[in-house]
Amino acid sequence: MLDNLTQRMTRVMKTLRGEARLTEANTQEILREVRLALLEADVALPVVREFIAKVQEKALGAKVISSLTPGQALVDIVQKELTLVIGGGRNSRAAELNLAVTPPAVILMVGLQGAGKTTTVGKLAKLLREKQKKKVLTVSCDVYRPAAIAQLKSVTEQTGADFFSSQPNQNPLDISRAALDWAKRHYHDVLIVDTAGRFSIDDKMMKEIAGLHAQLRPAETLFVVDAMLGQDAVNIAKTFSDALPLTGIVLTKLDGDSRGGASLSVHYVTGRPIKFVGIGEKLDGLEIFYPERMANRILGMGDILALVEEAQRSMDILTAEKLAEKVKKGGAFDLNDLRAQLSQMKKIGGLSALIDKLPAQFHQASSGANIPQAEKQIYRMEGIINSMTPSERAKPDLIKAKRKRRIATGAGVQVQEVNRMLNQFEHMRSIMKKIKGSSLQNIIHSIKSVLPGPR
Repeated sequence: MLDNLTQRMTRVMKTLRGEARLTEANTQEILREVRLALLEADVALPVVREFIAKVQEKALGAKVISSLTPGQALVDIVQKELTLVIGGGRNSRAAELNLAVTPPAVILMVGLQGAGKTTTVGKLAKLLREKQKKKVLTVSCDVYRPAAIAQLKSVTEQTGADFFSSQPNQNPLDISRAALDWAKRHYHDVLIVDTAGRFSIDDKMMKEIAGLHAQLRPAETLFVVDAMLGQDAVNIAKTFSDALPLTGIVLTKLDGDSRGGASLSVHYVTGRPIKFVGIGEKLDGLEIFYPERMANRILGMGDILALVEEAQRSMDILTAEKLAEKVKKGGAFDLNDLRAQLSQMKKIGGLSALIDKLPAQFHQASSGANIPQAEKQIYRMEGIINSMTPSERAKPDLIKAKRKRRIATGAGVQVQEVNRMLNQFEHMRSIMKKIKGSSLQNIIHSIKSVLPGPR
């Protein structure tokens, strides 16, 4: 997520923290690096200009110059101003959906074709059902794109929400009117309406969406924008904002582009809060947008709160506690434990999702590691362990040549893969023995040595 920007900003912040004394000259040099980092990440030029001007104004003030740690003080200014640019207010809370209306609360999803509206409808339905216990109905008013209605039906069924059927030969206004009536009569809390998009903005599309908005009077009108569009994302956001009273923005595919900075300009252009961020294709890949947390991630400070929340939501705490107690008492770490940990890691989004939310020093600890290859290896390791008998998982020392051949055949891999997995397991088992009393640096070094890739 925004990898290039984060790497550049992390380096700048490291330099900044090391400054014992701030002068106008070195402050200008540091802000030049910040400006270049933002521009290279596709952040809109007006946004960059205003951001730099505000930071510069506060950086040269007496409060920073007289600070005992001026570098740290300037880091704090950069963090706060970046938070404001991407939507943070005084307390930088997440912008919540306004569902405090007479049911059903209508959420109108708008945006260009290919932005990920339909998938986002499914993700939002899942989030509302599971987190807020809402009864959700979805409907597609996209009668132009082939299989759009069938796609939304499939996505909705996966979430457990209700779906209102429509046909390609129907009028979008008629579909939305019937869906709203159905939602009222069947006591749905929320109706999410998926609208048609085009590959580019045209008058017919905008008039149709404006008509739907006038008829439905939605509680929320969410603009869904593809973070990979670059500077076009800013222009498209302005066009939709001028035509519709948007209430919020959903950034999609933010994990698909190492730059993605233009998407952070849409709040500045529209004046509307970014409410959600879409990550990946899975239906649980919708994160509530917290401006301060995003600013921290961009500056290489990580998002530990998000990681903790994801762990609390996805992980089996009882299993984790049992393993911790087992290791604490000196119990042997076996392949059942390893399989459980691999499963837990998958639940929180895999290795890349975990590293993405950690501070910069953890990124540096894993630098040189081939993360995508490591994730593939995690799935392969799980398959190998699943091919073992319960006794083999409990007592790995039983696994000799003949058993290795059987396990390899069952997992569909070569015997060398089994040997490699067992060697990695032995390394992990040694780490578990060393954890008690070890320094964090040594543990990070040990974990790094397990990951594939050059070191």
